Amino acid sequence: MKSTVPATRVTWPTRSRCSSVVRVPCSHSWRTSASSSEADVRFTLNLPPPALPTGGWRFLFHPSEAFSMKHPLILCSALVVSTLVATVLSAAAAPTLADFQAQAARSKLRLELPDYPRTADEISNRTTAALAEADAALLGLASQDAGKASFASTFGAFEEITGRVSTWANHIGTLAESHPDKRLRDTARDAGQRIEAWGIALEYREDLYRALQRWADTKPALDAQQQRLVDFTLRDFRRAGLALPPAERQQVELLRKSLSELERQFDVNINEARAPLDFTAEELAGVPATLLNSPGVKQPDGRYRVMANITWHVAAVQDNADNAEVRRRVTVARGQLAREKNIPVLAKLVALRAEIARRLGYATWADFRTETRMTGSAAVALKFEEDLVKGLQPKFVEEVETLRQLKAAHTGQADARIEAWDTAYYTNKLRKEKYAVDTEALRVFFAYEPTLRGMFAIYEKVFALKFTQIEPPYVWAPGVQLWIAADAGSGEPIGAFYLDMFPREGKYNHFAHFRQNLGRTLPDGGYQLPVSVLLCNFSPPTADKPSLLSHDNVKTLFHEFGHVMHNLLGRARYSSFNYAGVPKDFIEAPSQMLENWVWNKAVLDTFAADYRDPSKKIPAETIEAMIRAREATEGVAYRRQLSLGLMDLGLHTLSPGDAWTTDVVELTNAVGARVSIPPAADTAFVAYFGHLTGYDGGYYGYLWSKVMAADMASVFEAAPNGYLDEKIGRRLRDEVYAAGHTRDVAESVEKFLGRPRSQKAFLQYVGIKE
Repeated sequence: MKSTVPATRVTWPTRSRCSSVVRVPCSHSWRTSASSSEADVRFTLNLPPPALPTGGWRFLFHPSEAFSMKHPLILCSALVVSTLVATVLSAAAAPTLADFQAQAARSKLRLELPDYPRTADEISNRTTAALAEADAALLGLASQDAGKASFASTFGAFEEITGRVSTWANHIGTLAESHPDKRLRDTARDAGQRIEAWGIALEYREDLYRALQRWADTKPALDAQQQRLVDFTLRDFRRAGLALPPAERQQVELLRKSLSELERQFDVNINEARAPLDFTAEELAGVPATLLNSPGVKQPDGRYRVMANITWHVAAVQDNADNAEVRRRVTVARGQLAREKNIPVLAKLVALRAEIARRLGYATWADFRTETRMTGSAAVALKFEEDLVKGLQPKFVEEVETLRQLKAAHTGQADARIEAWDTAYYTNKLRKEKYAVDTEALRVFFAYEPTLRGMFAIYEKVFALKFTQIEPPYVWAPGVQLWIAADAGSGEPIGAFYLDMFPREGKYNHFAHFRQNLGRTLPDGGYQLPVSVLLCNFSPPTADKPSLLSHDNVKTLFHEFGHVMHNLLGRARYSSFNYAGVPKDFIEAPSQMLENWVWNKAVLDTFAADYRDPSKKIPAETIEAMIRAREATEGVAYRRQLSLGLMDLGLHTLSPGDAWTTDVVELTNAVGARVSIPPAADTAFVAYFGHLTGYDGGYYGYLWSKVMAADMASVFEAAPNGYLDEKIGRRLRDEVYAAGHTRDVAESVEKFLGRPRSQKAFLQYVGIKE
């Protein structure tokens, strides 16, 4: 509707229940029989308000227009009525979980939220019950009459039974990383360890293996997904050692249980590591107020506490602190986190892995891990990494010299050298001075709330979705939000996700996606919709400012929410082929692809605006400068990434004999010095390298997938509507996300690309034009 009067902006708190009475003087009447000169309009809201775009909805009315409604309300001052109507419509438009569940049920979809345990005792008791129930069901599977067995009663049942246990493990695993209660977190970790041990023992159940193999040997007629599930399930039993003689198999099982316990301890030590460093305001000159004014940073004695275990604290200091000694102290403290506890643990981890691989018939642990990945072998992964090291060498040398000269000019020391604590600072200085890119100044364009809503709007458009915030029946901590994702066309829910976005004591201190419920076809023919959790640690709002993200934070947000999309959009029949079921060296590619969105002005203009004056957007020349600045330092950035991948491969290509005697710190620090900026003296980053559990033998996959990600993003670049092209988005959704691992992902990627894969786009991304 057109309006000649000012618009009214209506806003809601994140979650609330309202009961209001509005009394308004009359100036215009609705098209009803009402003729009084004054009207009381009463309404009660018993539903949570819906998710609104940042700043609220705008309802524009012309005061002379008449309207029809069911109720005889009085149209009064246009400004007041716009507020009133917005309120009424907001209440009417707020769907509940039950509404979405009913919509899902009409399409044979099951939308269930995790039933999170509330106490430590409940975790223990329910874990015991879940494992007992699974054991009973598996015993039935193994002892069934072979003549009456079917796919559903063998491989289908195995997938369903183990899927239920995995789902429970996901739920308590999230609580272990995020619940405010330490006892509950510890109990959840212990329960997770029990499940891990149970899972290892399961892989050595010869009765199950025989029952499954016996039925597979009948060569039944199966469709493609069924046959793939049969092949992969039997492959996993073989990789566990079921083909070994009983005594050898038992030894491998014991070694793997010990390995699991060590991996758990490695993760716990990282999560519990703390390194507080107190500085004066003068020492922190240059460090932004975003950090200084953050809750808990300013101490009673007037000094400021930087926590070297909180990633964004470290980044704020390394990027901005003018005092080199302060940067050095924070960098060293970061590099010493968990060192005393985790180095002995890691040494045992590496040796145990090498021994397990040998007993299973593999040359190294990396060969064992890469067998099921796109590379297929450690040799291919190593060659990929070393080729990139060589290819980036000229650019790396040039960039380091540029940073060195900047430091020399800044310090007056002609022979200055770039140290580990200098890289981020002088990279940031280069961006500011040569490219006029001030990363801290850019934060005003990325207030958390509009950035989140803006990202949602982009993903809604590209993937044809609709996100709606609803009132959660339970959350594990204050501030956690629950959202439902639905198909924009049909309205059918596709899944749900929780957002836990700001730091707190005891919470996982990086940024990560945790899947909860697994998308899969249920025994009754319905489909279980997936559920995700996003754990992030953005700088929290202060008394006078909203949470302001850096551009790098925005890139991280787009990346991590890409994992949510990957999980929610998977539509394989079996959970083993959805999201986490794809090869580890591919799983990052769809999310890394989405990082490209935040470098595009058309995309940024849809949400990035100065929170103090939303009419101000990031100028085109600033974005162009940001891209040039990024390209100017990508050699350093990617050599750092390559050093991490080669540290991992270096540890996991050791022979069993060498693995027991190798100094893991000496090996990894030597790799860092050869491939990247040498690490600070007396540090052991590898002790805090959390990806060594989960991505062990496979960290190279971040760059392997990054090359594919750039290639995939280039399809959007060339599309008529660029990164907002809905047709290309639908193709991505169908060919990559929905397909999952129901076929080789290399085939899925090339179906999306419409051509063979290429490294050209990646080389252009890092600034190598030819």
